[in-house]
Amino acid sequence: SGGSNSPSSGSAGASASGRFTGSVVDTRYGPVQVQAVLTDGKITDITVLQQTTGGHSSQIDSYALPQLKSEALQAQSANIDVVSGATYTSNGYAQSLQAALDAAHR
Repeated sequence: SGGSNSPSSGSAGASASGRFTGSVVDTRYGPVQVQAVLTDGKITDITVLQQTTGGHSSQIDSYALPQLKSEALQAQSANIDVVSGATYTSNGYAQSLQAALDAAHR
């Protein structure tokens, strides 16, 4: 989707809009996958498509995922802190989100 943007590598895709699906990240407790919604290059929403299961996972995800989402929305990036007690979920979330953002900025 070209357009008349100058080909400067930094800002070419900075104003992306739409839904961008991140990669599926396999964690010790199952796959994590998110979809980022961007409006003019800003992250406006993040939907979890797949989350870890089994054991404490759903309990952990129920508090970790909203926290990760609000952090990512605040940071406007996938550079977010690991939620205490939810390392695998946090890392999977950040990796999947980064892939979604990379897709948006392609």
